Amino acid sequence: MSERYAVRNIRLCTKDCLCLYVCPTGATDTENSVIDTARCTGCGACADACPSKAISMVPYAYPPQQAKTQITVEALRKLARSKASAEAMAAALPGRLAAALEASSRIQLEDLLREAGYMLPQSNQARRFLRTALARETGLAFPKAAAEALLRETRWNEPDDAPAPERWKCGVCGYIHEGTLPEGFVCPRCKKPASVFVRLPD
Repeated sequence: MSERYAVRNIRLCTKDCLCLYVCPTGATDTENSVIDTARCTGCGACADACPSKAISMVPYAYPPQQAKTQITVEALRKLARSKASAEAMAAALPGRLAAALEASSRIQLEDLLREAGYMLPQSNQARRFLRTALARETGLAFPKAAAEALLRETRWNEPDDAPAPERWKCGVCGYIHEGTLPEGFVCPRCKKPASVFVRLPD
């Protein structure tokens, strides 16, 4: 068994379909464009053949995150503060160039925090998680002040009243699907039709 498997980025896929001809097991030939990991052998032929570079080989297991010394943490925080300051300065200036600089500084800051393992998703799912944790946790060890500050200061990507995405569970294999079930949908894991899926509560 290979230590990696193929995944397809639908946004990059240009439907050249060369992967269908080189895959030895037919794992890439699926109706919903999700490569069948159960049949993928990890040979990488599809990724090599894809002209749009929409297929990547990813490992089943990732190495543990590298430990950070205090010096590294302080350097990261200093760099993050400088990017946040640059974003604030650009936001105070008029014009399209200032708007571009503001966005660029924000993206660089987010990349720094994400790569360091400190990035909190800015979706309603993260917001709901924080609110649920605050409602449930009463112990002294729970960082209540930090959770409240995150809820108050995070620039969320979705409006607060945006509905939660639908979540469906396959009644055969337990696969969880987020979003509506499109017409002709089949479970990417066990290939059962949408009729076996049960909607989970929000």
